[in-house]
Amino acid sequence: MANTQPSDQMPDSPADGDTGPAAAAPAAVASETAQLQQLLAESKDNEREARRALSVLASIIKHLPVGVTVQAEDGKPLFANDMAAEFSGPAPNDAAPGSGEGIAAQINAPTVTMTEDRVAGAGGERTLLKYCRPARIHDRAVLVTAAIDHTERKQAEVELSRRAYFDDLTGLPNRTLIQEHVEQLLVSPEPSPRFALAFLDIDNFKHINDYYTHAIGDALLMKVAQRIATNVRPSDILSRISGDEFLLVVHPLACDEDLAALIDSLLQQLKEPFLIEGFEIFTSASIGLSIYPDHGRNYEMLRRAADTAMYRIKEGAKGGAALFDSDMGRAMTKRMAQEQRLRLAVRDGRFCCAFQPKVDIRSQEVVGVEALIRLRDEDGEIQTPGDFIGLATELGLIDDMAHLALDQIVRSMDLIDEAFGPHVTVSINIAAKQACNIQFMRDFCDELKSTTYASRFIVEVTEDAFVAKSLFQSQVLPMLREIGARVSIDDFGTGYSSLAALADITADELKIDRSFITDIHKRSRSQSILKAIEALSEPLGMTVIAEGVETLEEVAFLQAATRIRYAQGYYFSRPIMMEDLTGTRNGGSGNSRSHAMQREQSPLRARR
Repeated sequence: MANTQPSDQMPDSPADGDTGPAAAAPAAVASETAQLQQLLAESKDNEREARRALSVLASIIKHLPVGVTVQAEDGKPLFANDMAAEFSGPAPNDAAPGSGEGIAAQINAPTVTMTEDRVAGAGGERTLLKYCRPARIHDRAVLVTAAIDHTERKQAEVELSRRAYFDDLTGLPNRTLIQEHVEQLLVSPEPSPRFALAFLDIDNFKHINDYYTHAIGDALLMKVAQRIATNVRPSDILSRISGDEFLLVVHPLACDEDLAALIDSLLQQLKEPFLIEGFEIFTSASIGLSIYPDHGRNYEMLRRAADTAMYRIKEGAKGGAALFDSDMGRAMTKRMAQEQRLRLAVRDGRFCCAFQPKVDIRSQEVVGVEALIRLRDEDGEIQTPGDFIGLATELGLIDDMAHLALDQIVRSMDLIDEAFGPHVTVSINIAAKQACNIQFMRDFCDELKSTTYASRFIVEVTEDAFVAKSLFQSQVLPMLREIGARVSIDDFGTGYSSLAALADITADELKIDRSFITDIHKRSRSQSILKAIEALSEPLGMTVIAEGVETLEEVAFLQAATRIRYAQGYYFSRPIMMEDLTGTRNGGSGNSRSHAMQREQSPLRARR
């Protein structure tokens, strides 16, 4: 048996360069550690980035100009940004913070809900527009709300609504709002709701404006509105529908006697004086009434019926009331037809002029002619001004007619010269309303100047124009003087002037109204007035014309008892149509005696 010696060698170990499993373990650990460290670093970076993003988001939400809140089902606020805190305050609806029942209802709503709330904050009451949306956060049902300050927009909407539906001067409902109110009554579920419309118009308001100024006129309208409003029931609605016109809806209407009592009370109240800026102003109102359903079944029919009844009062004594009836309905239909015919006549230029001579009663010479507008209807018949002038003025057509008349006169100048001589003046009538309209008179004077005949024209205005004499004297007269035209006061004695007012009026001619001339030889009072006018006009340099002379006795009195030299009327000649002017002059010679003086005279007294 061999002798065995113990060995000094260690167990076998891998030689240098050996890459076995045991040698790879430390490297793997190191690699994993590096990866973990990298992941940890990235995690920390991501966490820092997330915190930074969360901080930015929180800052954005904090500074949003929108109030953001999160509320639990019981209404308890879980979150509110700065703007929401600024908006916080008592709100009038169930969606307000702290109202659990309202919050629960909105959380259970399937979609976004929108509400408009008013809240009282440090800066005053605000209007908030809120959008509410249900959500689940960490398995918890919440309500997320975004609130926008809607105050300025709401105020703008209110202002726009006020301007659209209310009168700026009086604060009353306007035409649009009162029409909507009436239309709502018409579709009311009440069985046969009975109500009345009262159309009120302030009498002589234009004269108040002209005399006292428009500022006082406006103050009067406000006081009239206040006085009416304090004398009607809370259920009645008063509106201002135009300048001096008001519409009152009387609802409900139990019986006609109640309406009569109310209207009578208003009439009496409006006749009481109004104290404005130290002036005691007296006025009245004319009232037209219509009742639903008796006089119409829609707003426009009822308004027009009340308007028609009001104008019936205006045509009489004013200051009263009238209830619409069937006769007025027929009159309204007739008026509408007249309006249509008149508008068509203006459009088609179917106006012409008749010319009536002004005569020197001492020499029988024609010294001038007055152009009198006429309307030729569809059948060729001639209508005199009394048939259409009032309606034309009301419809605002009078200005167009004045320009048409001037054009007709200018085109007739050769015939006028042939008939009466080139020296005669030509008078044209201008309404008082036109005479005080600066723009119209400026346009009219420009047109008159362009004719090259301006120095032959006399512009006749009624004495009403001189009620606002400061305006007429200071602005209108200089225009006429500048182009060489003269001015005549027509129908003197029938308007608002007194003899003393003549001293303040700068006119070239004064025409005494026929009411003073008719039977002058029999009427001592008229004779005295005539002589007073004559005595005052002469030193003021005004030529006096006697209008409406129709009899030999009247001419004889003027010749024998006055120094009046000129007259006009049927005694000398009726108005002569343009087509009849040819041959009017006596044999074409230079003797301009009135054509009508050489033939049998008509005793007719009808006005032109």
